[in-house]
Amino acid sequence: MSVSPSLSTAAPAPTQAELLDFVRRTAADSELIASLPLDPEGRTWVRLEGPGGSEAWLIGWPPGTGTGWHDHAESVGAFLTARGELTENSLAARLPGDGWKTLELTEGVDRERRLPAGEGRSFGRHHVHEVLNRSTDRHAISVHAYHPPLPLIRRYSRTGQVLRLEQVERPEDWQ
Repeated sequence: MSVSPSLSTAAPAPTQAELLDFVRRTAADSELIASLPLDPEGRTWVRLEGPGGSEAWLIGWPPGTGTGWHDHAESVGAFLTARGELTENSLAARLPGDGWKTLELTEGVDRERRLPAGEGRSFGRHHVHEVLNRSTDRHAISVHAYHPPLPLIRRYSRTGQVLRLEQVERPEDWQ
């Protein structure tokens, strides 16, 4: 008796490095970047096909806009600035599991990265950050990729060293 191999094998999930490579290659597509409609007041976005079943986005950032503090739950990700400059503030701290609403952060957990055009980064699960366009007069455009596709986004408020869970968004809230 012989056993035939499975006809379908799932492709391995893309790594953080592969997601970063994807956003880098996508950001280099000047025609795609120029095609994003920009709004003078609010962020704009277009969903893209990411590698290996990942979720990807092209996002336009008017001057002075940002995401607020958030994480991407169980997804790993990467993003890269294609035009302009973005700033990422992040926390070098692991958050406790589910069930908490308020967390006192320890000193020294804050990180800030300036990401001019062509610069980006990847990140692991439960990465808490905010992304900002601090320019007063220039749009920024970035490319983002996440795997698995975003199951949810948790939004936080921050006052000093206190991080507070404010809202949990599901894909139907932003698609």
